[in-house]
Amino acid sequence: MTGTGSLEGGEALLDRVFLNRVLEPGDETAGRWVREYGPATVARRLRDDTEPPLPGVGPKRWEGMRARAERADPARDLAVAQDAGMRFLSPGDAEWPRQLDDLGDARPLGLWVRGLADLRMWALRSVAVVGARACTEYGAHMAATVAGALAEQGWVVVSGGAYGVDGAAHRGALGAGGATVAVLACGVDRPYPRGHTQLINRIADQGLVVGELPPGEHPTPSRFIVRNRVIAALTRGTVVVEAAHRSGSLATARAARRLGRHTMGVPGPATSALSAGVHELLRQDAVLVTDAAEIIELVGDMGELAPERRGPVLPRDLLRPGARAVLAALPGQRAARADEIAREAQTTEDDAVARLYELRSLGWVERHGDGWKLTRQAMMTARTGRSPC
Repeated sequence: MTGTGSLEGGEALLDRVFLNRVLEPGDETAGRWVREYGPATVARRLRDDTEPPLPGVGPKRWEGMRARAERADPARDLAVAQDAGMRFLSPGDAEWPRQLDDLGDARPLGLWVRGLADLRMWALRSVAVVGARACTEYGAHMAATVAGALAEQGWVVVSGGAYGVDGAAHRGALGAGGATVAVLACGVDRPYPRGHTQLINRIADQGLVVGELPPGEHPTPSRFIVRNRVIAALTRGTVVVEAAHRSGSLATARAARRLGRHTMGVPGPATSALSAGVHELLRQDAVLVTDAAEIIELVGDMGELAPERRGPVLPRDLLRPGARAVLAALPGQRAARADEIAREAQTTEDDAVARLYELRSLGWVERHGDGWKLTRQAMMTARTGRSPC
């Protein structure tokens, strides 16, 4: 499964895989080298100890790259990948997601992929759902519910495979029989976290597992942060579900904002530290969302609008406007004469009497001598919202 369909030949593929082993993801200096000189020249100069350093790095950093270059074996990486059911995608391949090019010199040198689906096609209709690892039950519920509903509407859910919100989002999409992509900060042949090995293998079977790092590479804190830019660039928008002020998922939202993607947040309790980061996003330019329909309204095609939200229809709402005005004019605890009610309702006494008889037939008011009074059931309706009839 190492064939890429790339316009580049075999040597060019080996150069890309070599650089993928030597250079760290998101290194804009190295990305500029590849853009200006081409992968073959950069690879040659890293292999040749007689070559001077490329511009933009000091001797110590260049020596570190050279040391990694001496140990790199792209043919072995491709063989390991084939045994693990992985393939390597290069920019320019038919399956390469073009939106990753928006990252400029921070664009991945290539991507390792497990799974049978076409990454480029899936990324065209995808949404990132990310958030806190140590999430609450509310956060896990919202992530799974939103992801499941997105999947049911034909959207691909992208997340990072981590504990908490990420895992809930993946499970929500899988549970709905939908599509999901896990973008890892390590070699995609080494599922991380270990506790999610079964989940990530299931994603590889039913969806896609993607990463920049070559086979066998382990995650580091900086690699998690750098990985988040790929999640942001790959998708049409990022939804953050629970995030503290220092949450790594906020880096995904910030990257999405820089790239011109939609940035969204699911609000939580004002007292929750785990929602403080989301609330800060919402105070800036993120959009508050509460369900999949509101997300699709932002990231979807024109006309994919969320339904208009209304409160429940109360019995009083079903009355005609004139009857509602007369009903509102009745005192709460005593009877009132028709002329008094008419003044409060700003209508004539004859009209008020006609409306009062209408309201009596519906169980809202009753006669008390020369006056009119709310029925007991009507007063209960004001508290419960149920019809007096």
